[in-house]
Amino acid sequence: MQKKDLGLAVLIIVVGAIVYLRNPLFLSPINLGNTANLIGLFGLFAIGQGFVIMTGGIDLSVGSVIALLGVLFVDMVGKLGVPWPVAVAVIIALGALMGLAHGLLITRFKMQPFVVTLCGLLIYRGVARGYTAEATAGFPFGASFPQLEWLTIGRSFGMPHSFIAMVLVAVVMWLVLHRSVFGRHLYAVGKNEEAARFSGIKTGFVITSAYVICSVLAAIAAIYFAMFTKSVQPSSHGNFYELYAIAAAVLGGFSLRGGEGSIVGVVLGAVLLQELQNLVNLLGIPSSLNFAVMGTVILLGVLADQQFAAYRARKRAAQALERLQFEEGHAHERA
Repeated sequence: MQKKDLGLAVLIIVVGAIVYLRNPLFLSPINLGNTANLIGLFGLFAIGQGFVIMTGGIDLSVGSVIALLGVLFVDMVGKLGVPWPVAVAVIIALGALMGLAHGLLITRFKMQPFVVTLCGLLIYRGVARGYTAEATAGFPFGASFPQLEWLTIGRSFGMPHSFIAMVLVAVVMWLVLHRSVFGRHLYAVGKNEEAARFSGIKTGFVITSAYVICSVLAAIAAIYFAMFTKSVQPSSHGNFYELYAIAAAVLGGFSLRGGEGSIVGVVLGAVLLQELQNLVNLLGIPSSLNFAVMGTVILLGVLADQQFAAYRARKRAAQALERLQFEEGHAHERA
C-alpha cells in the first residue's frame, strides 16, 4: 500500500471513530449495510473516473450517462419486456460506444476533454428528458425480476451485491492498472503524452480506452442505481455524480495533472466520502450542506496534491544537488 493510501485508511478510521463516539448507530448492522451499498454504487463509476484522470483528462458526463442509460434500462426491462441479460448487454454496449465517442473526439479531433464531456453531460441529459417527455421512468407496479433483483440489490454473507461487484471490479482494474503493459502505458501517457508517443506507445488508443472503461463502469453503475431506486427521474437522477467521482479519485491520490494514482486509493476515497455523508446524516447536519462538504473535500484534496508535488520536487532537487556536490568532491580528491 502506498503512503497516500495508508494515510487515507488511517483518516477513514479516525473519522469513523469520531462519528461512532457522537452516534453509536454508525456501527449498527443496518447503517453499515446501507453505507456499504452506497460505497459500491458510487465506487463503481469513481474507479472509471480514475482511469480518465490518470491520462490528465476528465469526464463530466458520468451523471448524465447514468441517467440516460438508467432510463433506457428501466424502459427495456419494464415496458418493452426485453430479457434482462439482453438489456444489460445493450446498456454496457451503449456505455462503451459513449466512451469511444469521447475518446475519438479527444484523440482524433484534438478537442479538450472538458469540452467533449461537458457537451456529453448536456446531450445525454437532454436526450433522457426528451425520451421520457420529462416523466419518471419506472417499473410497472408489482413487477418483479427475481434473478436481476438478487444480482443487484441482494446480499451474500451480509454484504450488498453492489459492494461485492465494486470489489470485483476494483480487483480487475487493479490488475489492469498496476500489473499490465496497458497500465504502464497509461501512467506514461499521463506523465508526458508526447514523450510516451515518441517512445512508441499508441497514446490515442490508451486515452480512448480510458474513456471507454469510464463509460462502461458508469453503464454498470446505471443498472445498479436503476434497480436500487426502482425509478429514474431524468432531470435529477445522477446529478453531480461526476463531482463525487472526481472527489473520490482526487482523495485517493489521483493527480489532476495525470500520471499518478492507485485503485486502492480511489476505493478508499469512495469510502471516505460516504463516511462523510453518513456523518452529515447521523449528526443531524442539514443535507443541503452535502455539496459544501464535497466541494471542500475536492479543494483540500487538490491543495494537498499540489503541496505534496511541490515537496517532492524540492526533495528531488536537494538530492540531485547533494549527488552533484558529492561527485565534485570525489573528483577533486582524485585529482
